[in-house]
Amino acid sequence: MQKGKTVKIVQILPELNEGGVERGTMELSREFVKRGHESIVISCGGRMVSIIKADGGRHIKLDVCSKNPFAALWRIYKLRKVLHELKPDIVHVRSRVPAWLVYFAKRGLEFKIVSTVHGFNSVNFYSSIMTKADAVICVSNSIKVYIQEHYHTPEKNITVIPRGIDLDKFNPQNIDHEFISKFLQQYHLKNNFIITTVGRITQLKDIETFIRAIAIAKETMLDLQGLIVGGVNKDKQNYFDGLKQLIHELKLENEIIFTGSQNNVAEIYTLSNVVVSASKKPESFGRSVAEAIAMNTPVIATNHGGVLDIIQEDINGYLVNVGDANELAAKIIKSKDLKVDGYKYIKDNFSLEQMVEKTLKVYKGIL
Repeated sequence: MQKGKTVKIVQILPELNEGGVERGTMELSREFVKRGHESIVISCGGRMVSIIKADGGRHIKLDVCSKNPFAALWRIYKLRKVLHELKPDIVHVRSRVPAWLVYFAKRGLEFKIVSTVHGFNSVNFYSSIMTKADAVICVSNSIKVYIQEHYHTPEKNITVIPRGIDLDKFNPQNIDHEFISKFLQQYHLKNNFIITTVGRITQLKDIETFIRAIAIAKETMLDLQGLIVGGVNKDKQNYFDGLKQLIHELKLENEIIFTGSQNNVAEIYTLSNVVVSASKKPESFGRSVAEAIAMNTPVIATNHGGVLDIIQEDINGYLVNVGDANELAAKIIKSKDLKVDGYKYIKDNFSLEQMVEKTLKVYKGIL
């Protein structure tokens, strides 16, 4: 990849709705276009498609999401046809189904494949496809160790590139003060100590432990308020109903608020006194952790996965054991006295700029 040469980059992922993988794809697409490259995203669609297009990228809608094996041949044929017409330099796969489809569609086509391993996928033949690319990107050192242990991926094929934080968006100097004022008023949060968890509502986020910790901390902190910020998919409705029932049983109806999905996430981190990531499963990176720290808000996270690369104990947050509501409550109380200056730390170590440049360097290395 010569300096100044335009590269045609195709990113493929199942869909473009809420989530860290989706946001990372969207941000890379925008930054590739800014640097003069041609960016195309292939997915089943979603609410971020309009953002991809507005930022100068192109979106092609294909079924690269379904796991139905009976439709696989037809979907491989359609993907192959699209890739043949596009003639990309790089195809960057971000999930297992798209990776398998590309694997079978590639025969006879001239492009390089890059994969990003975003999570601790089950160890099996199906997951192994993510390690068979020309170059493999891991979003944390924990993921690198994991794939080397289970798939013996050669060191020379792997690059660790943490998910980059958009420091224009997650910048304490650029917040929307009017939104914060209205949000605090809407949910009657003024003068409260606000404890927030952000992300799609799923069992893996262990929101039950978050709720139980609020109940325990409430005995000491009369002014606390818990916020659960994130959308609920239809298949998680029963889990959501169970959370509401737990809140009722613990008499926390006045202390915990479900806000649904929110676009002004940076502002929500800013108005929060502490952010909690209580995930049962190790986070591959922990984007929300890094984003909150960039907004100078301390974070309490479970002691595993990619957050170990981010959290500095007693400096920008705390680590707790999975499922330990008592320990989480104690750290919530302790966080009242923790002042965080996290923006420079995130800028120096986890910026979007670094992620983009390192990703382009990986492309350059295999072209």
